[in-house]
Amino acid sequence: MAEKKVAKELNYEAARDELAKVVAELEAGGTSLEESLALWERGEQLAKICNTWLETAKKRLDEASN
Repeated sequence: MAEKKVAKELNYEAARDELAKVVAELEAGGTSLEESLALWERGEQLAKICNTWLETAKKRLDEASN
């Protein structure tokens, strides 16, 4: 896999796209247990990044509508 960007360098779309690739790779199978665990851990990181972006966007929308 290519070098991973750190969380603060990823915007929502980049994190979402990478997460989709991780999920597809896991679903396709054919990876070793170690590789699968590494993919799972990266997927967890990416999901947290996406959630943070979405929570921040929701707060901004809530503030704008008040």
